[in-house]
Amino acid sequence: MSLTLSGLLVTGLLAAQPAAAADPVGYQNVRINEVTSSNNDTVELYNSGSAAVSISGWKMSDDSFSQQSFSPSSTSIPAGGFVTFNSPKGLGDSDKLAIYTSGGTVVDRVEWATDKAKPAMARCGGDGAGAWATATSAATFGAANASGCPSSIPAASRVRINEVTSDGSDTVELYNGGTSAVSVGSWKYVDADTSHAAVTVSSSSPSASSIPAGGYVTFNSTIGLGDNDSVFLVDGSGNTIDSVTWTTDAAKPSDERCANGTGWFQTATTATLGSANSCSGSTGGGTGGGGSGTGQLLGGGGSLTSGCAPEAPSGTGSTPTGTTAWPGGLDVTIVDNVCAFTTSTGPEGRDVSGLAFDSANPSVLWAVKNKNWLYKLVKSNGKWIPDTTWSATGKQIRFASGSGEPDSEGLTVGSNGHLYVTSERDNTNNTVPKDTILEFDPAATGSTLTPVHQWDMTSQFPQLDTGDKDDANLGFEGVGYVPDSWLTANGWVNPLTGAAYNPANYPLHGSGLFFAGLEWDGSLHVYGLNSDGTFTTFGTITTGKASVMDVTYDAGTQRLVATCDNTCGETHTFMKVNASGAIVPDVTYTNPAVMPADNLEGFAIAPASTCVNGFREAVWSDDGVYGFGSGTSSYGHALYSGTFPC
Repeated sequence: MSLTLSGLLVTGLLAAQPAAAADPVGYQNVRINEVTSSNNDTVELYNSGSAAVSISGWKMSDDSFSQQSFSPSSTSIPAGGFVTFNSPKGLGDSDKLAIYTSGGTVVDRVEWATDKAKPAMARCGGDGAGAWATATSAATFGAANASGCPSSIPAASRVRINEVTSDGSDTVELYNGGTSAVSVGSWKYVDADTSHAAVTVSSSSPSASSIPAGGYVTFNSTIGLGDNDSVFLVDGSGNTIDSVTWTTDAAKPSDERCANGTGWFQTATTATLGSANSCSGSTGGGTGGGGSGTGQLLGGGGSLTSGCAPEAPSGTGSTPTGTTAWPGGLDVTIVDNVCAFTTSTGPEGRDVSGLAFDSANPSVLWAVKNKNWLYKLVKSNGKWIPDTTWSATGKQIRFASGSGEPDSEGLTVGSNGHLYVTSERDNTNNTVPKDTILEFDPAATGSTLTPVHQWDMTSQFPQLDTGDKDDANLGFEGVGYVPDSWLTANGWVNPLTGAAYNPANYPLHGSGLFFAGLEWDGSLHVYGLNSDGTFTTFGTITTGKASVMDVTYDAGTQRLVATCDNTCGETHTFMKVNASGAIVPDVTYTNPAVMPADNLEGFAIAPASTCVNGFREAVWSDDGVYGFGSGTSSYGHALYSGTFPC
């Protein structure tokens, strides 16, 4: 989405009281996630943070009675977990619910009009983060809300609190992420001070009546905003639209959504009222509903450099049936510098495709760029950056002839530590396919690398040789090295013989086979790459996907992973050897909900040896560095990082 901001500033009047010292760490990460005013008047709380939060001694209230204790299903909410309880006094058809810490600090609040909480009011578009909407099916207490949410979020719920300041100007900025204007003149807001009455947006300064699609409105709080405070926004009917809660100094100079209009809140380095959220501050400032997905998407900050021209995603298709939600953490962060991969042959700054962790040294992530460049990346201040001891700008790769520009797409690391790269064509003659696997020694000196060996499989794919550059570009998109030990231990049947695979029958192939993914039809092609330059073709494997953009073997799950970008709904199919000795799909995961639907062609999971608290890193690369589009903090970035179970 394309984002712009505008706003004026006026000094506020009153501020809320500081939070009590007894407030537990991370209390602001707890959100009301679902509530019903029928049956047992149940309330669900969700912890959006990365650590458990104690809710011992917490209380609740509505408009008709004072704070009362409640009996939760657990006195602690785990990270990403749920706790439920039944209201001690019941909840009405048109009512309000507030949650307080044991010290009396307001944690979160939700308000609904007649029958809006039947069967339930639920956050839709991401637990703890989404827009409030009336559930269209049975309530989902104790579990994710997705199955109970409407397929289309109401237009009013597309309006989000996007930035707040509590440094004297006390300004609130609203953003309309929908496709039509929304009237907000009769809407009200209130802070965390329970002695304050709600104030209409139209009576604030400057007054506001509507927000255009994709537009912004700012107003100054006439009731003030302080440290450890909140803003709650309700529409003219009394339905909660959005809220944000922050801790001491977190809204100084401001607390802003990152990514702009969609993500979680973080403290800004500089208030950006009147321009796009910079997303260059620290994390953890506040929490609030996240719009398009669950988790946290943090921008890298900074403006786009000269010569960087991100490419909008193409080829978007539907998500296959039977997919499973991402099993890792909900948070995703941007882990590269903006436009970091510009080169002499690719000044557009896009086309980072294949990714592979170095199993012998998991602190190294190898990356390949379409226009014939390799990168050795290492972590620095939370970002993956080029290792300057190898090359600060990457190394250019060539075909065995020493010339040409491989359309390098896939990348894997072999048992010998060498890098194996797939190419679909020669970019100097891009209407002709050249489906090859090239072996490079990363220890070789110089700024240009030529392959130790090169295997050409082009003749196996005549359907790509039509004279059309688009067809020629649908060849080898990914490649994964699979050790013989996994194939034999799991009883893989050799398609050439119909008997159990015996590596000894292929003495020149090394200690594993290579699985190349074909973008044309989503099939995997299995090869033994021999040291004399020949190769053995072991047949084709069906992934069940329309395309394959990356292939990786994950020793942690003992699975072969076929990745597809937005063409297949951003999915990863984990494949196993079945009882008959065939490699077949086992389970297909979607990406974390917060991620953009772009050409995310690269995917890598860190080795299990890097596990911390049950999780390890997963990294994605964007072939077009488009993010959520022009003006957002993710625009111009190529690498995203999340977590995957050990």
